[in-house]
Amino acid sequence: MYRAKKIALVIPAYNESKLIRPTLQNIPSVIDKIYVVDDASKDNMAEVVREMAKSDKRIELLQHPKNQGPGGAIITGYLESSKDGYDIAVVVGGDHQMPLEEVDRFLDPLIDGQADYTKGNRFFVLDKTLVKMPKLRIFGNILITALTKIASGYYKIMDVVDGYTAITKRAIDIVDWGRAFKRYGYPMDFLIRLNAYGMKVKDVPRTPIYIKGERQSQIKGLNYAIKVSPMLIRGFFWRMLFKYVYLDFHPLVFFFFCGMVLLPTGSIYGVFLIYKNFALNVNVTGPQAIFCSLSIITGLQFLLFGMWFDMEVSS
Repeated sequence: MYRAKKIALVIPAYNESKLIRPTLQNIPSVIDKIYVVDDASKDNMAEVVREMAKSDKRIELLQHPKNQGPGGAIITGYLESSKDGYDIAVVVGGDHQMPLEEVDRFLDPLIDGQADYTKGNRFFVLDKTLVKMPKLRIFGNILITALTKIASGYYKIMDVVDGYTAITKRAIDIVDWGRAFKRYGYPMDFLIRLNAYGMKVKDVPRTPIYIKGERQSQIKGLNYAIKVSPMLIRGFFWRMLFKYVYLDFHPLVFFFFCGMVLLPTGSIYGVFLIYKNFALNVNVTGPQAIFCSLSIITGLQFLLFGMWFDMEVSS
């Protein structure tokens, strides 16, 4: 236990037969239960976990008959942790790259009521992150974080792809995980859903670990950002409707709607006027230029005010 709270550890793992052993060997005593969720691995990882469970009775192996993705494995661990009555569920990968000696940083804000969900932020220790993290991944991380800030409403977070997290039982029980994104990209989707249900999220500084020669993150810079962008767009609109229309009402939805109509309209009309002037040699009239400018400026203002109100509600 930690500060009179029962702590569970969820380890989503797929084909981690090599690194799951050192991961399990370095789990501190504050962890009361360890759920290793085998996401239909094709190697002998399950056998390794069963062997480790003989000497550590905290370990329980949960197996998926079919691969669901890391998000699906985490949800399985969440639900099992809640069912068994644990107060907090911590999540780390099975690749031995998340320092569990720093777990108290994730637990304290939850126990003190400062947050419902804590997540790692490797950019708090910028000097170590810049040295250890590949430059292409840093670029992809920053790009995805920028998109996720808008989609999730958590504008003050960073390093959204980090998988080292902790969540309260209350948050697990309130959020509907049935439609959550289960493949890579799940951390951003989880943030969107947590915001929609009014949960507080806090960044926690944590040390980045990269094991030389071992498989690293699936994030591949710009390509990864492009792949998850459609999910983030869908998540943004779902959150707007669910949080600000269905659960409650807030006029910021009108700000976003007007901004999303006026800014593209003004921009497209502006391109048309430029084409009309230079390609067709037809002069642009004053009212046309004013309409174009007002549409762009007003649309941008609406979007900025919408983001501002969203930030205020989510803080």
